[in-house]
Amino acid sequence: MSPNYMRSFSEGCLRPPTVIGQFHTLFFGSVRMFFLGVLGFAVYGNEALHFSCDPEKREVNLFCYNQFRPITPQVFWALQLVIVLVPGAFFHLYAACKSIKQEDILQKAFYTGFYIFSVFLRIVLEAVAFWLQIQLFGFKVNAIYMCDVGALEKNFNITRCMVPEHFEKTIFLIAMYTFTVITVVLCVAEIFEISCRRLGFLKLS
Repeated sequence: MSPNYMRSFSEGCLRPPTVIGQFHTLFFGSVRMFFLGVLGFAVYGNEALHFSCDPEKREVNLFCYNQFRPITPQVFWALQLVIVLVPGAFFHLYAACKSIKQEDILQKAFYTGFYIFSVFLRIVLEAVAFWLQIQLFGFKVNAIYMCDVGALEKNFNITRCMVPEHFEKTIFLIAMYTFTVITVVLCVAEIFEISCRRLGFLKLS
């Protein structure tokens, strides 16, 4: 791919054709990624080390932590951010390869429909991620986790595990749910803005 295509692709990703889309990029790129990258590491960075079930049996701690966290929250949210970016990135890659200018996207029906479809896919992916987060992490992190160690221990099947900084993790979970909801609202608002522009209620830039 030539440098001109790469320049057009990067400009398209950073400067979408709508005002709300540009705000979404700012919100998505700065606030959400900063929150996850910096605060997420501070809250979850050493969770596996401080997760304690039986201090004398490290294998029990590892077994129960893997049961408690089938996937770590940082990995899940990082995958969510990357996957949600794919529809928009694909559209702007297509626009760059076809040499479509940003100002032409909302003026031609095919380009507008393609762009709206990419925004709609973002909404669907965010909704799926929201549902998966509920299934994996719930809305609250309890201080005590009851671990089923029947596969390791023959004497007893349930052991109590201490979850470090459970209150901080609960706050962080709620914040990530909130970010997902805000992103979906922005995507819906962007589709509404595009519809208003196509109908003539807003002036095309």
